Amino acid sequence: MRYSQLKAFHHVALLGGFSRAAEALFLTQPAISEQVRKLEQEHDVLLFHRERKRVRLTEAGEQLFVMTKQFFEVETRIEEYISEKGAAIEGELRVMVDSAHHITEILARYRRRYPNVTVSLRTGNTDRIMDDLRAYNCEIGVVGSLPSRQDTTVLDLGESEIIAFAAHGVLLGSQTSMSLQDLTKYPLIFREMGSKTRQKLIEGAAQHGITLKPAIVAEGREAVREIVASGAGIGFVSKAEYVHDSRVTQFELLDMSITMRESLIHLTQRQDVRVIRSFMDVARAVQAEKTNRRP
Repeated sequence: MRYSQLKAFHHVALLGGFSRAAEALFLTQPAISEQVRKLEQEHDVLLFHRERKRVRLTEAGEQLFVMTKQFFEVETRIEEYISEKGAAIEGELRVMVDSAHHITEILARYRRRYPNVTVSLRTGNTDRIMDDLRAYNCEIGVVGSLPSRQDTTVLDLGESEIIAFAAHGVLLGSQTSMSLQDLTKYPLIFREMGSKTRQKLIEGAAQHGITLKPAIVAEGREAVREIVASGAGIGFVSKAEYVHDSRVTQFELLDMSITMRESLIHLTQRQDVRVIRSFMDVARAVQAEKTNRRP
């Protein structure tokens, strides 16, 4: 196995095709194809499904791609260390969140301090965020309640209670709260599997002997809000993430107190990646200031 073979494979997987990889590496497409073919042949493994002009990673290719992302990231870090670029930090920071609300202040501070870093933001539930962190598809995650893991570094962002919300007229009169038993009489709008809000709500109700089942399952917080606003049922969200919407009203859940703790997280083995380290430094400073402001 040669370095050139790994580099060719990595760029084909990264860019989604042999011709794009050839352009990025300033080589011909036949040269890239030959490097990948030799890698597969020498190790008796199929890394790509070739489908006319498209390529798709096999299961073995997916696993190798995760490792080459790690390998070439370390190479970049070595180059940065040896070249001693100085204090200027540039590049891309990919952040994946269950809700951007929790890091708006951190993002604003980070962009002011490091204007040469492009920040991309995507949303997903906790399970998907953890999968993407481990696949090197993002650098930073913001997730709901998460048990401590040896391979991750976690910064606590605080906690907030889970509340319910519904369109005006769905609840009777001027009702501002509801018991768990009352919830079973209404259609419930849940987020997709992997949502910590959904998991905590179901587990909390189960402790009181009540089973909550969704009438509608929607992917993402915004989709849930739109469905609830249409009058289709009752949705749930942490109070810190509740967005004021004139179409809906919030109300408290009686019988139990369920809270969501949000965390900023990254893979510990990537803690020396400069964009990660700089972002975490800013996040810790912001959280420290918030703690000092509390009475």
